[in-house]
Amino acid sequence: MSDPIVATTSGQVRGQVANGVRKFLGVPYAAGPVGERRFKAPQPYPAWEGVRDATWPAPNAPQHSRPFPNLDITPFVGAGWIKGDDYLNVSIWTPDIGTKEAEANRLPVMVWIHGGAFIGGSNSAPVSDGGAYARAGVVMMAVNYRMGIDGFLPIPGAPTNLGLRDMIAALQWVKANAAAFGGDPDNVTVFGESAGAMAIGDLIVSPLAKGLFKRAIIESGHGAMVRSIAVGQRVVKQIAKLAGVKPTLEAFKTLSFDQCIDAVVKIHEPKVKIDVREADGRDPAFGLSRFLPVYGDDVLPEKPHDALRKGAGKDIDVLIGSNREEMNLYFVPLGVLPKLNGFLTWLILKKVEPKAGPILKAYKNSGPRRRGGAVFCDAMTDLVFRLPARRFAAAHQGTTHLYEFDWRSPACNGELGAAHGVELPFVFNTLAICSGPKGVVGENPPQALADRMQGLWASFAKGEPLPWSKYDTAGRQAYSLEKGYAGADPVMAAEAVYPLT
Repeated sequence: MSDPIVATTSGQVRGQVANGVRKFLGVPYAAGPVGERRFKAPQPYPAWEGVRDATWPAPNAPQHSRPFPNLDITPFVGAGWIKGDDYLNVSIWTPDIGTKEAEANRLPVMVWIHGGAFIGGSNSAPVSDGGAYARAGVVMMAVNYRMGIDGFLPIPGAPTNLGLRDMIAALQWVKANAAAFGGDPDNVTVFGESAGAMAIGDLIVSPLAKGLFKRAIIESGHGAMVRSIAVGQRVVKQIAKLAGVKPTLEAFKTLSFDQCIDAVVKIHEPKVKIDVREADGRDPAFGLSRFLPVYGDDVLPEKPHDALRKGAGKDIDVLIGSNREEMNLYFVPLGVLPKLNGFLTWLILKKVEPKAGPILKAYKNSGPRRRGGAVFCDAMTDLVFRLPARRFAAAHQGTTHLYEFDWRSPACNGELGAAHGVELPFVFNTLAICSGPKGVVGENPPQALADRMQGLWASFAKGEPLPWSKYDTAGRQAYSLEKGYAGADPVMAAEAVYPLT
């Protein structure tokens, strides 16, 4: 069987076929953001002659990768930084059907936006292989985008939110090219996890993304993790200091990608002090990342949750949810939870949350007496992920469904639980590569749950009804992915301090 060739708006690409799936890797959607194009809005990719090979993993955005203690996260991060100029690219998985049949059926399209704290990640990570979606009758695409200094640092004189602008350019490319791969350009679902999901929460309300997608799946994300431009420029000054340059656009242009990566690593070290709290005294990232999208520009004129309440994005159907024990990922593998007492957790939390005392007290009194580390982890899970996701659902004026991923991974001696990112091998039905003695999902993860989750995600993208009621603040319907049924979402202890609406 000959390799499939598809004509895109820039030229022809050659893919490969395996196990009933056509795969095209690293197809450019915008010109490489290097040289004169660096720190500028994404530009169209020049047309090419002949057939471009799309059978090998392509470059991704500059980034730093490091091992994770006691867990094998290689499937989640892939090979790390794959160097090359053309890293604004998209990978595509389609069913192996003839071109005429694909054009006649126009399959639903799903576009994956990876996570990684806005400083890491790639569309080539093995965990997010799109083969299962292609076999389910979906055209799946996964995009790369600028990150860190090049993507999410509001440098004076440069366009803000370049990473989000890249995503918008990618969605415009999808709109123009979906049909060539057998997809329906008017039936696009964006989905993402962590930083990718945070970005989707922003794109839903962005006037520049209007009309580019019909549905959205937001995994462990929401629209509350954004900074004001003024606070973002505090990061500009600190990064410039760490890199040994002035905080100007011309100075940043002189930095190599390696120098930028070094500065990104340094600014996340505990010894580097920087105040990124907003006017309300909170750090919207809770210390997890110095790099966030900013609001107050043409991409995000206002805070996403404020825009939602005014009706922005009401024409987009949303499936949003979180994992029951998100913050376990950041503490359990390190073995630090037993060492955290009440006073120490208060010291940590008060640096990013002005109401640290009342919040920790509410969690301490919400159930059986527990150690400070467990209380802190539960509180952070709700503050960073679960409560803002529900506030997003409450503010969204369109149709919204809420889920909870509650299967507990037995990794880390049974303590990892339903931690951040554990749902990904289930979403993509890639359990085999994430299993094993140090696998994130342990030795024998439930295949039935992966089949159910991947099936639900694909059904949502096809426009089929979900098996539970839409979310509202009266019923608070939340679907338990492990149990397979919905019920009323319990009130969180944090709601005593920060009400749902």
